[in-house]
Amino acid sequence: MIDVVNVSMNFSGQPLFKDVNLKFTPGNCYGIIGANGAGKSTFLRILSGDLEPTSGEVSIKKGVRMSVLKQDHFEYDEYTVLDTVIMGNKRLYEVMKEKDALYMKEDFSDEDGIRAAELEGEFAEMDGWEAESDASRLIQGLGLSNDILYTEMGALTGKEKVKVLLAQALFGNPGIILLDEPTNHLDVKAIAWLEDFLMDYEGTLIVVSHDRHFLNTVCTNIVDVDYGKIKMFVGNYEFWYESSQLVQRMINDQNKKNAEKIKELQAFIQRFSANKSKSKQATSRRKLLDKLSVEELPVSSRRYPFVGFTMDREAGKEILNVEGISKTIDGVKVLDNISFMVNKGDKIALVGENEIANTTLIKILMGEMEPDEGSFKWGVTISTSYFPMDNSEFFNDCHLNMVDWLSQFTPETTETFMRGFLGKMLFSGDDVYKEVRVLSGGEKVRCMLSRMMLFGSNFLVLDQPTNHLDLESITAVNDGLKAFKGNMIFASHDHEFINTIANRIMEIDKDGKLTDKLCTYDEYIEMN
Repeated sequence: MIDVVNVSMNFSGQPLFKDVNLKFTPGNCYGIIGANGAGKSTFLRILSGDLEPTSGEVSIKKGVRMSVLKQDHFEYDEYTVLDTVIMGNKRLYEVMKEKDALYMKEDFSDEDGIRAAELEGEFAEMDGWEAESDASRLIQGLGLSNDILYTEMGALTGKEKVKVLLAQALFGNPGIILLDEPTNHLDVKAIAWLEDFLMDYEGTLIVVSHDRHFLNTVCTNIVDVDYGKIKMFVGNYEFWYESSQLVQRMINDQNKKNAEKIKELQAFIQRFSANKSKSKQATSRRKLLDKLSVEELPVSSRRYPFVGFTMDREAGKEILNVEGISKTIDGVKVLDNISFMVNKGDKIALVGENEIANTTLIKILMGEMEPDEGSFKWGVTISTSYFPMDNSEFFNDCHLNMVDWLSQFTPETTETFMRGFLGKMLFSGDDVYKEVRVLSGGEKVRCMLSRMMLFGSNFLVLDQPTNHLDLESITAVNDGLKAFKGNMIFASHDHEFINTIANRIMEIDKDGKLTDKLCTYDEYIEMN
């Protein structure tokens, strides 16, 4: 258990959050959410003891071991993968090394024998004899080969290091696990394995994540960092989001019968309470939801950008035809004889780990790259809007402010129109006069989405549109693309995003071959 009592945190004299009083208990998973800069990672560092709060205290039950996902990918470069994973239990690793050093002594004394016996007893109590096999199970579960256990960390790729450090955090059944963005750089299979592992975990789990599917699967509670306060709510992210929107509508609509809204909300609570889950936490989750009252539900002061795409013209029968496209980059064939036809209403997701292949195909379709072989043809009624993965050419060395930048892409150039349009994307006041070259990654993405919305196109092409966005913006983009009536092709790694938008899934394997299925993403995963 973790007790947070009257915790406040200031930076440069400004309060980040204050008077936080929370209890984190075993058997539950707590998802920490909040806008970028709200203080999620700071709060996690306070819980881990890595950062002292300005006031208040955090106390952990005596004897409970805490494990934290490390962010420094170079910290263990001189150690083997096996040693790095076992270091997740610091005391076990110390016992192992001291024991090994004693047995290597040439002048092994009686005192050494007594000490070795003590260490052997402690080693056995901590299941030390299972350490290597436990480490191996974690490594393989996350999709790495058992052969790398004795490889030095410095020889691994960045993605492999991420997985090893995650295995380290999970190793040895700690009483508390703190994870900051644990699904970053993980493939679909590794995320699914991690979800199963954490749902069976019986300790106290606290995670910061932008992955809504992950938060919905593993979380029993949501901890919301919002405008200087940190509050805890029962349920997963979807429940928190939908209930907060429902409560907000109740507050904004005082003239309607609140009793009807309350009944709607209570029915919503009951539906979620009855939701089945494969998690061992399901029983406790249902008990918590049964106790939930309307008054306890969240009211968020967050603002969501408006993302909506309208078509100036309906598409005809001919949409897009791709025939035999192949492309080799740096001696590697990333696309091999790719052929497909887009039908009216298709929303196609390019999935999988071959990000280079997905981006290459998109660049070819958008005329930024020529295929080595094959061809493609857009229908005569089709107009496209494009969101590239790399948007730097639109912003680097550009001294225009946001109003003037956006004016380049529309004949409607009045400042009133531009300010209104940018306001929908949460740019207000003097912010709209900032030069676009100094914008953050998330702000640039919102500008690019604004640009797309101006075009009125009937076919959208998007390459990783949720990169750099917070949960609120991801949700807004998700809702906007779900509501779009035209066609689209998009590349993404976001499970919830893909599953709620796409009706057709395409995956290009490491050899450049295409798998094309007319189904949802969940159905596609089940097939594979």
